[in-house]
Amino acid sequence: MVVRNAVVTGGASGIGRAIAQRLSADGHRVAVLDLNPPAGDESAFKADVTDRGQVDEALAAVRERLGPVTILVNAAGLDGFKRFTDLSFEAWQRVIDVNLNGVFHCVQAALPDMLEAGWGRIVNISSSSAHSGQPFMTHYVAAKSAVNGLTKALALELGPKGITVNAVPPGFIDTPMLRKAEERGLLGGTVEDHIARTPVRRIGRPEDLAATCSFLASEDAGYITGQIIGVNGGRNT
Repeated sequence: MVVRNAVVTGGASGIGRAIAQRLSADGHRVAVLDLNPPAGDESAFKADVTDRGQVDEALAAVRERLGPVTILVNAAGLDGFKRFTDLSFEAWQRVIDVNLNGVFHCVQAALPDMLEAGWGRIVNISSSSAHSGQPFMTHYVAAKSAVNGLTKALALELGPKGITVNAVPPGFIDTPMLRKAEERGLLGGTVEDHIARTPVRRIGRPEDLAATCSFLASEDAGYITGQIIGVNGGRNT
């Protein structure tokens, strides 16, 4: 196996953390970009993905420590729950900034390394809500739907350069973000209610997403690009 340098945004917790751990277990050198990186972790770099200057600075530090980056997983995300008629433009813009513009910044910042290498893997974590919609999350659904579209367009543009671009929309995954939404009564039922409506009859784990990202980042996935690969236990087919 060829050892690559990978960057995972939002890699300090939840899905991003599981992906970073899996890529590391695969043998890659992994750096995490996060707004709240764990203290004392030399592989974690503080960056707000909505701030291009911070992203560029963090990527420069990663290159200095590890070398060129040829695997990028965009897992940083921000949810939001608000009736559309009560949604301020500022709240709308903040969710768009993190979930969509953050992907823009990170891809543009990492891309020169991949173009120079003639090889790259970009995986964008979107959301199954882009398939089904979700009430009171119009800003989030709009952003994640745009990530899917961006993925498809980038795949066509970058494929001739040896770079694949895919999206992985999680379904019902057990993360701190999900549990907070449950506590606030924002899931439309309990976790157990949703498990009963999931064909495989269990909640998803961050490791389920990590396994899919591991494959998409591998040499074996070189003929897969522009795809939206759902990890959702059969909830969205």
